[in-house]
Amino acid sequence: MYDLIIIGAGPAGITAGIYAVRREMKVLIIGTQTGGQVVWASEIENYPGFKNIQSYDFISKLHEQITGLGVEIKNFEIKRIEKTTDGVFKLFTEKEEFEAKTVIIAMGLQPRRLAIPGEEKFGGRGISYCANCDGPFYKNKTVAVVGGGNSALDAAEVLSKIASKVYLIHHNQSLKAFEGLVDEVKSRENIEMMLDREVKEISGNDKLEKIKILNCRTKEETDLIVDGLFIEIGRIAHTDLVKDLVKRDERDQVIVDEKCATSEPGIFAAGDVTQVPYKQITIATGQATIAALAAYQYLQVKSGKKIGLVMDRSLPKK
Repeated sequence: MYDLIIIGAGPAGITAGIYAVRREMKVLIIGTQTGGQVVWASEIENYPGFKNIQSYDFISKLHEQITGLGVEIKNFEIKRIEKTTDGVFKLFTEKEEFEAKTVIIAMGLQPRRLAIPGEEKFGGRGISYCANCDGPFYKNKTVAVVGGGNSALDAAEVLSKIASKVYLIHHNQSLKAFEGLVDEVKSRENIEMMLDREVKEISGNDKLEKIKILNCRTKEETDLIVDGLFIEIGRIAHTDLVKDLVKRDERDQVIVDEKCATSEPGIFAAGDVTQVPYKQITIATGQATIAALAAYQYLQVKSGKKIGLVMDRSLPKK
């Protein structure tokens, strides 16, 4: 029996584990991949304490810290969760079963992919799913953005301040972004709109060098030389695992309150999988801190202990 099981082994899940074990909770982290979405980034430049750090090194530091505290990470996929009549959560993988008094959902989002030749090969080597994360690496270079919604146009606008040339590629004529954002993107001289176009193939040697573009009207194919490709066609919340336990929004993101509690007592959520905007590592870790402390407080209250708010012990007493 664990005090807390965390679903997700990315920055949010590991942060939650750090704070929970420091409250002497018995913790287990279960995730399909240690590092979560960070594995799709090449470098990280916007995390406090690091001017820049390779994603592999960042993940290694997270893993070293959490395992050094005695927390085990199991790289499994949770297939089913049940809540018993006495309030215990049972989590099932294909081969094992675990029990916990509380659960934190920190499984993140999965970027929607183009599913074309070369996409997997050049992930982290020219292909990115986050302009805010990887944009600074393309200063004065040529990049392309795929998508026609707010995230794609926002990425194009951000990249236009960094890259020398930005191509915005969308499969039809109509854009789905806010009108003001569309106007802003159209006003940028270094952004070229490539509407009625699709990316069909990504190629290069050690890194991405060019993309094959299909004209959806004429069916003509051409090669476009770029240094980077930002795929901004949405992200998917794979939260069917908890659809019968917690409330979700129209995008299947888990709805949480200010304490990162879900609609189901004992289940908390943190990071990109929640409805909170601005999907960034720092926001995910901040939410994870709240979720872990809230889970601890939940157990304290449930056991009949009268406690106040969990405060940071590093703060001086008034």
